[in-house]
Amino acid sequence: MMSYDQNLKPQIAAPQLATNNPTLTTVALEKPFCMFDSSLSPKKSYVIYLYAMKESASAVSSLVTDNSSKPLNSTFQQTSGGQLGPYKAALFNVPNCASPPKLADVGDVNKVSDVLKQYLFRVGDDGTCLYDPNFLAVCNPPLAPDTTYRFKYVLVESTEGIMKAQTLWSDPIKTRRVKLPLKIDTWPGRRSGGMIVITSIQSVLVFLLLAGLLASVSSAVMGSEDSSAETRHVSQTIQQSEPRPQISSE
Repeated sequence: MMSYDQNLKPQIAAPQLATNNPTLTTVALEKPFCMFDSSLSPKKSYVIYLYAMKESASAVSSLVTDNSSKPLNSTFQQTSGGQLGPYKAALFNVPNCASPPKLADVGDVNKVSDVLKQYLFRVGDDGTCLYDPNFLAVCNPPLAPDTTYRFKYVLVESTEGIMKAQTLWSDPIKTRRVKLPLKIDTWPGRRSGGMIVITSIQSVLVFLLLAGLLASVSSAVMGSEDSSAETRHVSQTIQQSEPRPQISSE
């Protein structure tokens, strides 16, 4: 019998685990650890479906199953990116509640990537599946910027393909807005590290160019003075070497 938990719903990842979340086109969610324990049977296998939809689609339809409790296989394309209703954004194994990842390992550079993959799922993280004709898995294409979405986890019994439990729809989660050029803050304290490096390199190049120009002008001036001095020296030498006219006394 299908159960419907009235209290649990997908949660956006904590800032300590996913910085800059949401982004323009992605949302990182915590996986459903221990959410469906009461619905699991030891002798059966299960998978988790993740559905996504634009908040505006809830007025059209927010159902994720058909009349026989089978989960919908609606795709991103079929729902116009979640505009017309929920689409299946992911399919993964039920997280192991008995052995969750150790969040303390996030501080270990050798373990952090694996821990985050176990603990989080990033919606909108596949930028190529829509354009790959040979892609047969669940497509998880980028979300739309500045758009509000909702998400839902569904527990599906693998053999029968029947939904056994589901969460509530998540709270509204909005992707970031694209900043217009006129609104981009150029104050150095708020620039990215890359911009600061580029600005520094440009400043050094300008300094070297000016230094080279000054050195060239200085060299030309000194060369001109040396040439003038040499000319005066040669002129004096010639004058000194000319014989003086002798006055005869008769």
